[in-house]
Amino acid sequence: MAKKEAPQDAAEGAPAGKSRLKLIIIVVVALLLVIGASVGATWFLLGGKGDKKAEAAKEEAAVAEGEEKTAKKKEAIYQFIAPAFVVNFNHAGRQRYMQVTVSLMGRDEKQMEALNAHMPLIRNRLVMLFSSQDFASLLTPVGKEMLRQQATATVQELAKKEIGELVIEQVLFTNFVLQ
Repeated sequence: MAKKEAPQDAAEGAPAGKSRLKLIIIVVVALLLVIGASVGATWFLLGGKGDKKAEAAKEEAAVAEGEEKTAKKKEAIYQFIAPAFVVNFNHAGRQRYMQVTVSLMGRDEKQMEALNAHMPLIRNRLVMLFSSQDFASLLTPVGKEMLRQQATATVQELAKKEIGELVIEQVLFTNFVLQ
């Protein structure tokens, strides 16, 4: 008799398995429809195709503006300051030296020439700045960069005072020796 009950259980299990499979398929399809509808509604409400056109127009405008700025920006002019700056320090009971070769970077040749008249003042300010530094801090790359930024600010301040414009974009260290 056990053999007879097994086919009945299998027959009863098949319809239950099919109905579960149908239920899972219906739920998955319903979820896909809901997700698709929400994505479609969001896309429609946020602008869809018009938004892409607006983004493309903004990108084109930004590219055109960038080209105008680079076209307007003049070529860099570098002015070497000779001789190199040499400054002495007393660090940890020993005499130490720093030698720095400096170049100025600007964009307007006439203004750079006007600043040349004030070169003794620039050299004086830079010597005072360099000699006021802590030798230990200059041993690190961060310390050297901080010094370069201070030198740039010093020269820009002096140019603004004497000429009325910044003139110098950067002070560059073309050689930096600590001994």
